[in-house]
Amino acid sequence: MNAPFTTTDRLSLNQITLNRLTLRESAESCVRHNLKWIAPWRNRVQEIGIKEAATILRDHGLKVSSLCRGGFFPAPTEPERQSNIDDNLRAIEEAAELEAQCLVLVCGPAPGRDIDAARQMVEDGIAAILPHAQAHKVPLGIEPLHPMFAADRSVIVTLAQAIDLAEKFPADGVGLVLDVFHIWWDPHLYTEIHRSKGRILGFHISDWSVPLPGIVTGRSMMGDGVIELRRIRTAVENAGYHGPIEVEIMNESLWSQPPDSVLEQTIDRYLSHV
Repeated sequence: MNAPFTTTDRLSLNQITLNRLTLRESAESCVRHNLKWIAPWRNRVQEIGIKEAATILRDHGLKVSSLCRGGFFPAPTEPERQSNIDDNLRAIEEAAELEAQCLVLVCGPAPGRDIDAARQMVEDGIAAILPHAQAHKVPLGIEPLHPMFAADRSVIVTLAQAIDLAEKFPADGVGLVLDVFHIWWDPHLYTEIHRSKGRILGFHISDWSVPLPGIVTGRSMMGDGVIELRRIRTAVENAGYHGPIEVEIMNESLWSQPPDSVLEQTIDRYLSHV
């Protein structure tokens, strides 16, 4: 198993971890703590406009590991599905402007009870936006979510399912984003990580504490839970991924703390547990 990290060269701040900060404030925090990577969220980018967002990140010397998020393809009517596709086309253009390494796809829930139809809508949606993504040189990263999110966030709920979907498209256009919070529990995890070779576009870390403090905001700081972080990191690297590692923690308690304190703890736990 790999040794602990000794530098933060690969550490990326997913902006949701410091949720109360603007994009500029998040960028300034990264600079104060000598981080080289950031992963903005679209709502924070749209607050100031894509041109200003790109300027801020460039002026602060930050690289963009991903833009969160595209996806949410399923909808009950064709006009609504087309509206979702149009939003993804805009997200691709935003990711290109920010020079993001990928656009994260949270694929979306079923609009009714037909989960198979929803999964087909996801596949059709990816097929519809892929030419635009390829033209803008923005890889699409399918992020499988934990099954508890199937009803309201994504019908793509296992790594195996995400791989099967990605393999329907060219490897240089559609890949995978592996988030430990969503996949750690899978009894086939290490087999599927190995099968992900050549498709991994991103790696997100946090922890799963017991009891879980919430669902959407249930993530904990690395080392406070049960996830075998270093073992998973080793498997992901053995599958060929050596890119940025995003700390993505949604947690009300952390959001209420001073951002610099949270970032200091993030760096310490990353070096100690990942």
